[in-house]
Formats: sequence, structure tokens, C-alpha cells
Amino acid sequence: MHEVGLLNQALEMALEAAAAEGAAKITKIKLRIGALAGVVPEAMAFAFDVVTKGTMAEGGEFAWEEVPVICRCSQGCPDFQPEDSAIFACPQCGQPSWQVLQGRELNLIEVEVEES
Repeated sequence: MHEVGLLNQALEMALEAAAAEGAAKITKIKLRIGALAGVVPEAMAFAFDVVTKGTMAEGGEFAWEEVPVICRCSQGCPDFQPEDSAIFACPQCGQPSWQVLQGRELNLIEVEVEES
């Protein structure tokens, strides 16, 4: 389960940011996760308590914001959210799109802390 490894990396970044601010505790970590990121957010949430044990994030909250896939039509139609997760065809003209504008994100976007 690579979600644990990714969660560990996000936790390391959050711990560094919290330490730089002189925080005593991390109360929330929030990620932005794209639909094509290859990550199961629920698996990360499930592993959060284990990964944070013994850190200043122990007992904190794990949250995420899901980012849908948005593609650009190769024929100039408006940007669209594909209906099929395997073939990104424009709903107006039917042409496949190879340009994904969003949906691959995996970013740490928020770290809430308690001051010391």
C-alpha cells in the first residue's frame, strides 16, 4: 500500500512546517488528491493514526479535498470533466483528449497547529 509511504512524506513536510512555526501540536493535515493520483484517500485516512503515533500529529485529523479530472478538448470545445475514467472523450464532439488540466494532484495544502 503506497498510500502509507505518501502519507509518511506528507507527515514529514507537516512536521517540518510545524516545527518551523514553533507549534506544540498538529491538529489537522489536509491533502488535495486528484482522481488520477493513484491514491485511495480512505486508505490514507485509515493509516493516519498508525503513521502519526508518537509524533506531534498524534490524535490529529486527516482531511482531503478531492480534485476531479478536467480535460481540454483537442478540437477547441470547452474544457470538460470526462464521463468515462478510461477514455477521455469530449462530450460535445467525441474526440479523445490527451491534455489533462487537473486530476493528478497530490499536495499538502493545510496544516493546522496549536501554539506551544
